[in-house]
Amino acid sequence: MSVGGSLSRRGALFVAGVVTAVAVLVVVFVVVLGKGNGQGMRDSRSFDDGGDYVEYMVGQMSLEEKVGQLFMTYVFGDAADTANADFVAANQDAHGVDNADELFERFHVGGVIYFSWADNLGDPVQIAQLSNGIQDAAVSSGAGVPALISTDQEHGLITRIGDPVTALPGSMALGASGDFEDARLAAGISGQELAAMGLNYNFAPVADVNVNPANPVIGVRSFSSDPGVVAELTAAQVEGYRFHVAAAAKHFPGHGNTDVDSHVALPEITHDRQQWELTDLPPFAAAIEAGVDSIMSAHLRFPSLDASGTPATLSEPIMTGLLRDELGFDGVVVTDSLEMEGVRADYSDAQIPVKALQAGVDMLLMPADLEVAFDAVLDAVSSGELTEERIDESVARILRLKFDRGIVSSPMVNVDRVDAVVGSAKNTASAQDITDATTTLLSNEGVLPLDVDSGADVLVTGVGEDVTASLAEQFPARGVNAEALATGVEPSAEQIARAVAASEDADVVVVLTRNLRSSPDQVALVEALIGSGTDVVAVAVENPSDIAYMDAPGAAVATYATTASAVRSLAGVIFGERDATGRLPVDVVDAGGEVLFERGHGLSR
Repeated sequence: MSVGGSLSRRGALFVAGVVTAVAVLVVVFVVVLGKGNGQGMRDSRSFDDGGDYVEYMVGQMSLEEKVGQLFMTYVFGDAADTANADFVAANQDAHGVDNADELFERFHVGGVIYFSWADNLGDPVQIAQLSNGIQDAAVSSGAGVPALISTDQEHGLITRIGDPVTALPGSMALGASGDFEDARLAAGISGQELAAMGLNYNFAPVADVNVNPANPVIGVRSFSSDPGVVAELTAAQVEGYRFHVAAAAKHFPGHGNTDVDSHVALPEITHDRQQWELTDLPPFAAAIEAGVDSIMSAHLRFPSLDASGTPATLSEPIMTGLLRDELGFDGVVVTDSLEMEGVRADYSDAQIPVKALQAGVDMLLMPADLEVAFDAVLDAVSSGELTEERIDESVARILRLKFDRGIVSSPMVNVDRVDAVVGSAKNTASAQDITDATTTLLSNEGVLPLDVDSGADVLVTGVGEDVTASLAEQFPARGVNAEALATGVEPSAEQIARAVAASEDADVVVVLTRNLRSSPDQVALVEALIGSGTDVVAVAVENPSDIAYMDAPGAAVATYATTASAVRSLAGVIFGERDATGRLPVDVVDAGGEVLFERGHGLSR
């Protein structure tokens, strides 16, 4: 089913939701296959209730099989049974297995996460075939439980699967639109296409509130600095995703007010409990109210929530006391990657999974050493540090998620339908409509819309060879000559001089920037172009705060993205063919903390 078009788009999403709900309510026939303990085909019975299925499976599974369900990791290769020497070597180095088939046979893992660097993500048909191969491996080994198959398809800055998948606006772009229905539709389209490729679990949306402009890891991945906006759009995206795939709101208890990247160190949140309730809590509360399947933990200290300073992922007061008991969340709690230094700073790779389970976490994502982590949990049960009843609690939640999302009843996908769904014309048109509502005009000294004679010359320069070329291609059809001259994120003095020389022959310069706050070379490029005397249109293609790090250009625009739809929307604004209706979802502040443009600012012309 395709998704698109205003009222029809809502109808399509509604129908999809009804179909999913009906599929869950009907009697599900589950054939449980297993190689474990030499039992072969264990049983074949029907389940019309997720509770019955969970109770039966937990009672049948061995401890090793139950512990395996707690883990989600990556596996190298473009096929589950790959014999490619490079993939085999990489898998042996990472997990001591040859491929996904052996990963399930050895560890009985509950899920797999896809990455390009693991060579999982080729074209949509290949991804769907890989997904089917993984499901076959899952149901043919151990307890015969289908797998969760996930990725981080947030869109915008974090987009794991690219073209021909429909490119949708990221979180901050959607915040610039502020439209609940557009945010829900974007998630619905993304979920529909992920499901067509066999992915059933997306680590999105980001529920963090962007209250710290210096945040190095969240930034434009957040919808806004306004907790109300983030709460509304988080709920919208949870609703949209859940028509098709499980969603995970992240990163609890809130990663928006950090100036440290938890991938490389352990951040600390310094605000108090009352501020947390006003700022960080609303989006997670909204996600829970919207029925979110899963919540991902953050690797950070939050002393006002746990005075011990234990990272939230390993904190019982946060994961159980706060999330389970106070907020009433009984879905799957999944960790952020356990390879990240934020959680490994003070604990060994054997301690981490045990402490996370003790804290109340259910699923352990990407342990640094799967064998060490797997054995550590088994040893903890053997020693009494963990009880098997505690393991059963998390396994039950994971199995219930798989049952409720239809993964147990229908783990495989129809490969023949993939190309008709992924990147469909209807989805692409809907993505363009959504994107057109996000482009934000920050300032304009009469430069826009361009009033250029036929045959005028425009220089398009700055970051990104693909995006500068793509934007330059928009001009000839409008009777304007355009030259693309990419200079990258760290332009050299020679590149800057070349761009300035080219600007002297141009009537207008459009310079694309990305994160000037941390790029003095880009700042030098922009300043040199402004100083050349040619009218300059500065376009922030990621963070709108770029305008705070330059002298006033002739005009400044924020697109929040470099997708084809963002480029088309930008061209329409440049030529006055459409209004820039986006509004800043965050304050734009300079290096000294002065607010230059308040949240909600935006010019129509």
